[in-house]
Amino acid sequence: MSARIELIVGLGNPGREYADTRHNAGFWFVEEVARKYAGSFKAEKKFQGEAARVDIANHDVWLLKPETFMNLSGQSVLALMQFYKIQLANILVVHDDLDLPAGVARLKQGGGHGGHNGLRDIIARCGGNGFQRLRLGIGHPGDKHRVTGHVLTRVSAEDQAAINSAIDNALAVLPQVVSGDFQKAMNQLHTVTNQD
Repeated sequence: MSARIELIVGLGNPGREYADTRHNAGFWFVEEVARKYAGSFKAEKKFQGEAARVDIANHDVWLLKPETFMNLSGQSVLALMQFYKIQLANILVVHDDLDLPAGVARLKQGGGHGGHNGLRDIIARCGGNGFQRLRLGIGHPGDKHRVTGHVLTRVSAEDQAAINSAIDNALAVLPQVVSGDFQKAMNQLHTVTNQD
C-alpha cells in the first residue's frame, strides 16, 4: 500500500484567457473531482489559490488550484502543506504531459520534472519529488520550439474530448489512489488507456 492522499493539486494558470488551454488540464481534473464529490472551490489568500474539501472513499481530501501561475506553483502547495501538516508522500499532483498523447492518463510515483515548470517549482520548494502524480496527455507539437505555443493555446475539440475521456478514466480509479492502493489504481488505469 502507498501513502493515503490528503491533498490533490491541479496545475494550471489562473485567468479566463488560460482556462481552455492545454496547460490547464490539471485544473480541469480537480474541477471534475469537486463536481463529482460535491465540493466547491473558494479563494484562499493564505494558500495563494482556490481550495475545496471533499470526501472520497471516506477520506477527507483537500483540492487545490494554485493561483500563482504555473512556474510558482510550489508557493501555493507549500503554504497548504505547512498549514495542514501534510507530508509530500500524501500529495497527488495532476498535470498536463507533452510526452503522452491526448486521451492517455498515467499514474506515477516520484521522478523528475521533465521540463514542466509547475513540477519543477514544487520539487524545488516542497522538499523533493516524493509526491504522486497523475499525468494527463496533451500530445506534443512535434518541435520543441512550438511547445510554449502548444501548451498555451486553446485545445481543439477533438483533443478536448480525448482529454475529458482520460479525466473520466482517472476519476474512476481515484478512490483507490486516495485510499493508498496506488498499484491497483495504476494497473486499472493503464489497462484502460493502453498506449504509451
